[in-house]
Amino acid sequence: MCARMLALMFELIHQSKKSMARVGRIHTPHGVIDTPGFVAVGTNGTLKALDNETVVQAGLQLMFCNTYHLMLQPGTEVVKQAGGLHKFIKRDKPIITDSGGFQVFSLAYGGVASELKSQGTKKTGGSVLKIDEEGVEFRSYRDGSKIKLTAETSVQAQKDLGADIIIPFDELPPYHIKKEALIESLERTHRWEKRSLDYHLKNPNNQAMYAVVHGGVDEELRRQSAKFADGLPFDGFAIGGSLGKTKDQLFEVLEYTTKHLDPSRPRHLLGIGDLYSIQESVKWGLDTFDSSYPTRSARHGVVLTSQGTVNFTLGKQKTNFNPIDPECSCHTCRNYTIAYLHHLFKAKEATVLTLASLHNLTRMVKVMADLRESILRDEI
Repeated sequence: MCARMLALMFELIHQSKKSMARVGRIHTPHGVIDTPGFVAVGTNGTLKALDNETVVQAGLQLMFCNTYHLMLQPGTEVVKQAGGLHKFIKRDKPIITDSGGFQVFSLAYGGVASELKSQGTKKTGGSVLKIDEEGVEFRSYRDGSKIKLTAETSVQAQKDLGADIIIPFDELPPYHIKKEALIESLERTHRWEKRSLDYHLKNPNNQAMYAVVHGGVDEELRRQSAKFADGLPFDGFAIGGSLGKTKDQLFEVLEYTTKHLDPSRPRHLLGIGDLYSIQESVKWGLDTFDSSYPTRSARHGVVLTSQGTVNFTLGKQKTNFNPIDPECSCHTCRNYTIAYLHHLFKAKEATVLTLASLHNLTRMVKVMADLRESILRDEI
């Protein structure tokens, strides 16, 4: 482990006697993040259907915003003129931004669904014009303008946004890639991450940077990537890249990756946030998890309860005059019934998206609080 400039501090509160699970606090310039903690995705600077004041009231401590989308609209220079992302979106709690690499390489390889079906193929043309050692050139889906995303421009965009935690530029290869190509991708990612870190350290701007640990489902490559990240002055780690086709593969990757990471720095799991994955992943010492799962589920009529999920769009819910969850104290559960949500959904009223999303977000915050209590009791 090497010395580093700290823009955040990880405080270990308790290490479980049963597993690698731990309870801690991440201290940032905009407040504390209790861990393990859920991180909701606010792609364009807001969670869909929720304003940021409501998000704070629901108890969400860390919010994930997407650099790629904010670069294209409204433009990071506009956000900078507004005083940074916190002022622009009216949020005084911690924010994490990504590098934009995930979205750009999804254009090149196809989305997650395609890669898991082994349909992703590296291609240029269309939105992606060129991929080389320097970075990626692509066309904006908004106005067709050419944009060059590199380690330096990605970090500068995140400087303009002013997030508390930022991510270095990396390449996201698909699950089915051949090992030779995976090694080539990993080595280039490491070069890009080092360039990102060097650029960041020229002007830390009171921001922290997490390394992204790659290597697909290959144990040796994961070890190499973890050792690479561990040996540089990153403030924390984000486990990313292809994490397997199954939950079991995901947990195997976490098991042989986390043991090579400095335990004094926080660990984030990129893009995984369903309840089962979180409950199992905390056993390997993961601290934060980002996902659009709860808000996306809400928009499709599925709400989370202490007894499992409920689909309020089903016909049988038409006369269900109970709250979503009697144990929940959120605004939705205190004031409205499942039958009312069913009615709003069938009537295509946008209000239902807000009410369901607020409940699911509140539920995720409660789930994480319960997990922390279980870890403190050494039950996990």
